[in-house]
Amino acid sequence: MVPVNWLAVLVAGISSFVVGGIWYSPNLFGKIWMKENNLSEEQIKRGNKGKIFGWTLIFSLLMAANLGMFLADTTGDCPAGCGQKTDVSWGAIAGFLAGIWTFCAIAIHSLFELKSWRLILINGFYSVVALTLMGAIIGAWR
Repeated sequence: MVPVNWLAVLVAGISSFVVGGIWYSPNLFGKIWMKENNLSEEQIKRGNKGKIFGWTLIFSLLMAANLGMFLADTTGDCPAGCGQKTDVSWGAIAGFLAGIWTFCAIAIHSLFELKSWRLILINGFYSVVALTLMGAIIGAWR
């Protein structure tokens, strides 16, 4: 098992809530996101908040744990390049690259669901920003 700082993973996972709260707020992309999804404020208010935020927390923690394992420093014999230690810079880069993966997955699903490019960009770039921050937190907290 590789060494993972689980407290950093917890903080990184929770950080996506903070980013999401800002990203999807009415002052940033929330109103556009609602319009592109054909959702009203009443529909949003009727949503099961426990289910939505509970599963969001679980998935965010799983993403952070996965990223934490990728960024864990290894010891002993390993392929070339393993000797470098993870730091905030490499953590942010790795998080950004993971965000590109998720952006592409969001885009593929959204294209088949006939979603707008505005919605794809809002959701996709949220993922890029959130994972970049997660990687920076995990990398900084070595």
